[in-house]
Amino acid sequence: MDLSAFPPLAIVLDGLHAVVVALSDLVEPIAGASSSALAVVLLTLLVRVLLVPVGVSQVRAEIGRRRLAPALADLRRRIRDPQALQRATAALYTSEKVSPLAGCLPTLAQAPVLTAVWSLFSHPVIAGHANALLGHVLAGAALGASLVGSVGPVVGGVAAGAVWPFVLLLVVLALVVELRRRADLRAAGPLVATPGQEAVPGLATVARVLPFVTVVVAAFVPLAAALYMVTSAAWTLGERAVLRRVLA
Repeated sequence: MDLSAFPPLAIVLDGLHAVVVALSDLVEPIAGASSSALAVVLLTLLVRVLLVPVGVSQVRAEIGRRRLAPALADLRRRIRDPQALQRATAALYTSEKVSPLAGCLPTLAQAPVLTAVWSLFSHPVIAGHANALLGHVLAGAALGASLVGSVGPVVGGVAAGAVWPFVLLLVVLALVVELRRRADLRAAGPLVATPGQEAVPGLATVARVLPFVTVVVAAFVPLAAALYMVTSAAWTLGERAVLRRVLA
């Protein structure tokens, strides 16, 4: 069953299709054959501009968590009962008006958009009409093709054999992810050790590798969705750098 044919989803995809086509037509005199790729970038920037208030909340929560780190360490040292510790931690966050989940908001808010872009460049038919976007390319690579599937002969009538745009995007994404990881570590400040609490073996390695899961995902999604991911990640890196200076 194709969920994209479900009426509410079909309406959303049709609307997104119209937006991308309109943006593509707008920038075609400048971008030429890459107009749809530029349209995806512009769509990403538009979404991120709308999510700036969420980013502000995220950085404020980050600053609040850093401020509360010593108090949280003190709670963990004094309270041994897990349920009591959970209640005390929640009470501390509430009293200080700090949200422990604010860091997830940008990702959660963008998930529907990324899924929609993925679907938009994965289905030959959108709301009953042919999806012309599948025929658009970026540097010879079909926007509807993925790196993993680029060995396939044709996507939407366009050969998907150009691999270097995929590789370039993945390299840029990996670089941005690493820069963001390091910036987040600097912003978090030194860890406050809790006496008697041992570090979980391998946790540091997992924390280091986990951000790069997005790079793996980008290898499997259509090029347009990967372009969205790279643009959004770069925006996040710059946005956090600015907000941390402004809100500190």
